[in-house]
Amino acid sequence: MSSLLPISLGVLFLFLCVRILRIGSRERGLPPGPPTVPILGNMHIFPTEYAHYKFTEWARKYGGFYSLKMGSGTVVVLTDPAAVKYLMDQRSGNTVDRPPAYIADSVTGGLSLVMARYTETWRTLRRAAHSILTPQQSQKHLPIQKAEATQLLHDILTKPEGFYKHLRRYASSVILSVLYGKRAPRYETPETTAFFESQHEWESIIDPGATPPVDFFPILKYVPERWAKWKRDCAKTRKMQRDLYFGLLDETKERVARGEDNGSYMEEILRNQEELGMDREMAGYLGGILIEGGSDTTSAFLQTLVLALTAYPDAQRKAQEEMDRVVGSQRLPTLEDLDHLPYTRALILETHRFRPVAPTLMVHATLAADEYKGYVIPKGATIFVNAYGIFHDPELFEDPETFQPRRYLLTENGTKPGVDGSDLRHSFAFGVGRRICPGIHLATNSININTMNLIWAFQFSPETDESGNPIPPDTSAYLRGVISAPGPFKCTITPRSKERADIIENELFEATDTFRKFEYGLSAEDKEFVAKSRA
Repeated sequence: MSSLLPISLGVLFLFLCVRILRIGSRERGLPPGPPTVPILGNMHIFPTEYAHYKFTEWARKYGGFYSLKMGSGTVVVLTDPAAVKYLMDQRSGNTVDRPPAYIADSVTGGLSLVMARYTETWRTLRRAAHSILTPQQSQKHLPIQKAEATQLLHDILTKPEGFYKHLRRYASSVILSVLYGKRAPRYETPETTAFFESQHEWESIIDPGATPPVDFFPILKYVPERWAKWKRDCAKTRKMQRDLYFGLLDETKERVARGEDNGSYMEEILRNQEELGMDREMAGYLGGILIEGGSDTTSAFLQTLVLALTAYPDAQRKAQEEMDRVVGSQRLPTLEDLDHLPYTRALILETHRFRPVAPTLMVHATLAADEYKGYVIPKGATIFVNAYGIFHDPELFEDPETFQPRRYLLTENGTKPGVDGSDLRHSFAFGVGRRICPGIHLATNSININTMNLIWAFQFSPETDESGNPIPPDTSAYLRGVISAPGPFKCTITPRSKERADIIENELFEATDTFRKFEYGLSAEDKEFVAKSRA
């Protein structure tokens, strides 16, 4: 009997070793993918920045539907539009969840509409967001969008070298006005600078691979903060967000109490909190996530647009020729003109394709096990939709690394003639399934208005060297983060005519009444700026 004990212990030890060493291995039935190593799986090769590039490289090797192992967890990467359509749209009820996100939850308390799990809290936040962001409701916000777009033109006209920040100011001011009834006349307006500073921190820590894999190795939660910079970064980001989001909420509440309503969205939320089932924490974070969605993504698109117009003069010239035929030089374009501007519409779609604002969209997770093409997708699997890889697939798109709006004139979804592009759709850059961006209509209006305005008003050219030779901008120099925007770059911007410059000046004056409804609580510097701009 005593001799059996060591044997039994030895067998148990070997069994445990085998079980431990099998952690990280790809289970039978999973889609193929890169080779794994014990315990880590593919964690040691998971990209820590610009994940879409590595995801695309693997897709070309393992196919548009492959898997990665992160310890015992499973990640599925989709770089195939047919797989995206089936799993994310047609099977959206099962892929509506988000994976556990300890990092994000430690910042937002699980109340980020974008990052939250599929719970009743998420459904409450989503319903509230939809009440303002329907196509019909979005029409109500066109006056301030058009007015802010006019100031954007004037800002670029008077200080063209500051265009990068002017684009950010526009996007921030529109969403602040819509949500809180309070605009930002300058990029230096306190709320705008506070947002972009906090957003930079937020995007840096939620970028795939940027922080330790706490969700796959929960023991990391117990690492003391003094040894975990990522914990200190989370605490810093949480404070920055809360100072801004709840400061704006409380300011709006005080303004409503004084009877100074101006029709902003958060006024409705505050009036109907109980009916909506929302407490102060939910209201504060709802406003915050809508600021994020309305500011960063729109400005990133517009920055990419300017970069593309600068780098691809032929596309700019064709868009200007079309604009001149349809609109002329006597007035600014309107949204109604867009139906008669097919090349401009194609240029907008090509900007989304060329450098998607969210290259891997936002991660999803399965609520139950599923199957696709004979492969198993486990319950709780994390799913990445590699939008960049799809949009840059040479099997789908002719010369995908170049900016060619005409591809969307040849076929509906820009694919090669003869290639089936029916699994793609024009809204793909805004997300998939039930998690598609709720602000798509508001954002689309901003994109359309400003794209037409910029093409109509300005000539964008590369800077030149000492010999007068153009210096082509780097169209691949993008900032790291879950939202992809070009790093600050230089270009020469000039008005296309004095006539157009005069129209911009007049339009800014005409927008004064619209602006005044949203100009409360301005800083002394903002008031001075506003007064000078209207002198």
